[in-house]
Amino acid sequence: MARRRKQRSEVDWVVDDLIKKRVTDLVTGLSIDWVDPNRIYCVRSSGSTARAYARIWGMNRVWQIAAGFAPAYVIEVVSEHFDKLDKKAQDKVLLHEIAHIPKNFTGSLLAHTHSKGGFHDKLGRLERLYDRLTS
Repeated sequence: MARRRKQRSEVDWVVDDLIKKRVTDLVTGLSIDWVDPNRIYCVRSSGSTARAYARIWGMNRVWQIAAGFAPAYVIEVVSEHFDKLDKKAQDKVLLHEIAHIPKNFTGSLLAHTHSKGGFHDKLGRLERLYDRLTS
């Protein structure tokens, strides 16, 4: 018996200025000094089959050199999941994505490693700062 392939729906991405403002407010409010909010772009996707609430996209160094771009990042919120969260949970998702940005802001991304001083340590510090700020 032949298996049917699930038909993929088309993903739609749109620039989201409200998410950009929230990211900028988090970066400035928490004094995340290694992140340049002017080089963070934000989009909202719909129609995605991803299970993630949000994703961050970096620009590989070879693309930066070839295209003459400075390092930059795109934070994508996946509407189907992100929009169901309350504001605090959404902010923590955005902080999670920001924590993937390395201190040298090169366009690369930090992986979910458990090394000392790595992604999870940074995320924990950001969440504690956020909790203090919002309590």
